[in-house]
Amino acid sequence: MAARKPGLIALFDVDGTLTAPRQAVTPKMLEFMRELRKVITVGVVGGSDLSKISEQLGNTVMNDYDYVFSENGLMAHKDGKHIDVQSLKSFLGEEKLTEIINFTLHYIADLDIPIKRGTFIEFRNGMLNVSPIGRNCSQEERVEFERYDKVHNIRPKMVSVLREKFAHFNLTFSIGGQISFDVFPQGWDKTYCLRYLDDFPEVHFFGDKTYKGETTMRYTSLSELWVIQSLVLMIQWSNARPSSLLNLELCVM
Repeated sequence: MAARKPGLIALFDVDGTLTAPRQAVTPKMLEFMRELRKVITVGVVGGSDLSKISEQLGNTVMNDYDYVFSENGLMAHKDGKHIDVQSLKSFLGEEKLTEIINFTLHYIADLDIPIKRGTFIEFRNGMLNVSPIGRNCSQEERVEFERYDKVHNIRPKMVSVLREKFAHFNLTFSIGGQISFDVFPQGWDKTYCLRYLDDFPEVHFFGDKTYKGETTMRYTSLSELWVIQSLVLMIQWSNARPSSLLNLELCVM
């Protein structure tokens, strides 16, 4: 087996990229990632906490990838070992954190949408995850809310209000997935994980979408099929021409 390409890492989003939103990874994708890891360094970076990422990618996720960045990289693991964690509570303090939570819950209480369930705010180490419908909704309800949100802009409107209300807190409000958005300090987005990757001059990030205001790494929007087909070419080209991985540009509209 050829040695892995030095200085190059492929980072993958979870929801909508390696898996369907909040669903388990397919055997086909798992097998492909194992093959990819033989030739380049591979990591995952997701907005969810580690327990949710493990539910989707499997209990062996820490051994299946070289880097696992949960909560946008605010919880960082390398080679199965925990290397760092950041705390939103320590950054903001209890008074500011409570102010944000109280205002958000009042906003959701007054929100007129067809369905509401439970767990409207999920507190994580480095962020708040806010869901107008509630994270306890079923998969069918997730899909319906996403459709409703695209028409009525529930999340964009809510983010706009919160961004203006708490402008002095220097927070980022990042819409992602089907039903929620994340709240975290500026600079704590998925680019946060780059501080742990100084050994990699080439970082390629694969995900399913971005929203206005997000800052990402070199970004390619790909379906699962495109991920597999495109990276198979990367492996084949790398084996044939070691320098080709650094020159390959993927552009999928």
